[in-house]
Formats: sequence, C-alpha cells, structure tokens
Amino acid sequence: MRNRIFPLASLAAAAIALSSCAMTPAETARADAAKAKTQADLDAALAGLTATDTSDCAPPSMQPSSLKAYGSTLVYTVNRKLKYVNRTTGGCEAVENGDILVTKSVSGRLCRGDIARTVMPTARMPSGSCALGDFVTYRAR
Repeated sequence: MRNRIFPLASLAAAAIALSSCAMTPAETARADAAKAKTQADLDAALAGLTATDTSDCAPPSMQPSSLKAYGSTLVYTVNRKLKYVNRTTGGCEAVENGDILVTKSVSGRLCRGDIARTVMPTARMPSGSCALGDFVTYRAR
C-alpha cells in the first residue's frame, strides 16, 4: 500500500510545482504587449536611420551623448544622425528605468563579450549584468 501512495504523492507534488511556473493567459498577454511596445519604441528611435556597419567593438572615437535601453537592446546616441545599437545577452534592462550602466574593458573600448553591470543610482546596489554583443552603426539615410 505504501508503495502505491508514494508515487501518487510525488506525481501530485510535481504537478503543483510545474503549474506554479506556468504563466496565465493574462500574464502572457501582458508580456507580449510589453515586448511589442519595446520593439515599437526601438523602431521609433531608429526611424530614418539605416544599419551601415557591424563591429566587434565600439569605435574609439564614440562619445555618446545618451544611452537608452529598449529591453535587452542598448542604443548609444552620438547625435540625431548617428547611433550605435548593441543587443546584449539580457540582464541590463534596468537601464530602461534609470539605473546606471557600468562597464569595464581590458581593451580601453567597449567590445563584444565585455560584461556590463547595472547599478541603482540612489542605493548604489547592483541590479543586473549582461554581456555586450556586436555594435551596429546606424546612420541617417
């Protein structure tokens, strides 16, 4: 008798654990809407610009006037006619909410694979980290 109850109890526990990980339809819809809005915002930020070049590293002369995050994508704006886009591995999305991006590079410039951290500005506490991807240059058409 005990041998029959144990597998049933294990199966019930596994079912409860798995069901708690699944998103509800409402949560899925909210996540999809947020993802679509982020993509639309990124498209608007790059409107009128064309991807012209992809590089492992940011150019040494890059002096961005601003940095903005769109989900896991970072956009470095040099001026309205020149932007650099970096699609990270994810984890630095807090920049979207005002957190500070802190980078450390051994080459003296930002390159693919460099690790970036995000820090909450008031508490100075870490809030995330990500690896940088390729740098894509966007220029006015």
